[in-house]
Amino acid sequence: AETFRNQYSQIENAYYEFAASVNGTVSAPEIALTNPSGQLMKLSDLKGKVVLIDFWASWCGPCRQENPNVLRMYQKFKSKGFTVFSVSLDENAASWKEAIQKDRLEWPSHVSDLLGWKSPLVTTFGFDGIPFTLLLNREGKIIGKNLRGEKLEEKLSELLK
Repeated sequence: AETFRNQYSQIENAYYEFAASVNGTVSAPEIALTNPSGQLMKLSDLKGKVVLIDFWASWCGPCRQENPNVLRMYQKFKSKGFTVFSVSLDENAASWKEAIQKDRLEWPSHVSDLLGWKSPLVTTFGFDGIPFTLLLNREGKIIGKNLRGEKLEEKLSELLK
């Protein structure tokens, strides 16, 4: 019973930490993966910018539908210190690269481990559907979750006045 209570307590603490995570008190876990050219890219290298972590995949219809909006936000706010860190759940490198080109995803940070749903990041970030996004402040702390469309634009306008 004691072991169960300890496990439950750990789960409960993790849940509360994540539930509270959009208030800017919790740092996003590091992501260090390769880009389409095979170069290592780290989320932490973007500290100092407001970052949208965008978990998506070439085969995900809702993700592809949201891409023009993400591109519009990037173009509108990049000069004010905003960028996107795209994390693909693709397993096929060619499909991933083709989707980046086709959807004109012009920001420089695109990464994937090409493990699809088996990527450890799915567990680390605790999501079970995509698109899934987290908005980070300039310190790398989580200040928004699953912001899309107007809600994302409102939050970015507020942050990047």
